[in-house]
Amino acid sequence: MVVLLWFAFLLNQGDRQIYNVVIPLVKADLQLSDFQLGLVATIFTFLYGILVPVAGFAGDRFSKNRIVFLSLLIFSVGTVFTGFANGFILLILFRSIATGAGEAFYYPAANSLIGQHHEETRAQAMSIHQTANYLGIVLGGLVTGYIGDTYGWRAAFYVFGALGVVLAAIMWFKLKGGEEKAQDENTPADIPTIKEVTIHIFKKPTLIFLSIAFGGMVFVHIGYLTWMPTLLHENFDLSLTNAGFSSVFYHHALAFLGVMLGGKVSDQLASRRKTVRMETGIIGLLLGAPFIYWMGATENLILVYVALAGFGLFRGIYDSNLFAALFDVIEPKYRSSATGIMLSFAFIIGSLSPVILGSVKSTFGLNQGISFMGAVYLLSALLIFIALGFFFNKDRITDQ
Repeated sequence: MVVLLWFAFLLNQGDRQIYNVVIPLVKADLQLSDFQLGLVATIFTFLYGILVPVAGFAGDRFSKNRIVFLSLLIFSVGTVFTGFANGFILLILFRSIATGAGEAFYYPAANSLIGQHHEETRAQAMSIHQTANYLGIVLGGLVTGYIGDTYGWRAAFYVFGALGVVLAAIMWFKLKGGEEKAQDENTPADIPTIKEVTIHIFKKPTLIFLSIAFGGMVFVHIGYLTWMPTLLHENFDLSLTNAGFSSVFYHHALAFLGVMLGGKVSDQLASRRKTVRMETGIIGLLLGAPFIYWMGATENLILVYVALAGFGLFRGIYDSNLFAALFDVIEPKYRSSATGIMLSFAFIIGSLSPVILGSVKSTFGLNQGISFMGAVYLLSALLIFIALGFFFNKDRITDQ
């Protein structure tokens, strides 16, 4: 199950990086401003944030396998049609709306499936799944840069969209007749109502603090993914292929190491130290913040790569226990919904990043905007620290 979901998530994240890499080509071809380019990414992320709690509720009520399949199919078709966009409005329609809506339905269902199958190895299983995020973004950046440099920005959307449709077809036949095991499907009497889910989730202050902290992380991450290729392209005269690859490779290579290390260590300590998943998140955010500042502050390309690597290592450590920590305070039958709500908080907050950085780029320069995001990481660490100190012991479920 984890392997199949890994490939779906790989394409999900690779697809998400296409637009970020080809921004300079889209800008030149469609004559768009930096604000408009940022707004496309902002609307995509905001719509994702609005729809992902709906996806979470759906994941607790319907077949999670089918939801994953439909998500993959819809966002892949949206990607294909993005290649046909000839102006700002069609970019919004195909990229921001169709692709963003399709992607929103993947993660809550997939993450809930993993959580239900893994208890003692939860962080490790989720960490393995998370590596698809990293590899998908790196491959998306590299392949998109090459296609964009060689064949133009539209071809990148055609290629990735077609791959997604093919993978969706494979998943349909793999999943045909293979619903989740009985323990993964709630009986009608066990299916929680929206009111019940809402009451359960919002009486857990730990979830609220984790969600807002996650919003800060997503704000930084989306801003970085959207504009870092452009910074390398414009400030250091890198080709799109080089900028697309370098902006994500050093970060995600070390994030891969961080997420696997954080997941394994926290699982080993969790039976003896119940707070370790939350503490791992705090460490990742606190130690990652200086590297984010450094990414924008240095004018040396090698040091930029070092900063990207350090940022990635501690981002991976944070990621390793992101939802494992959430599931410490949420009962299994509410976990898809809780995942959706947490993602909603995060991506609505994070949706502001591309357009804010686009505006900052035009006024103060992109370097200053990137460096400022280090302070957002520190604020997120503070929020988790507050949740751990005041609410976690009361909210934690003990019958896992």
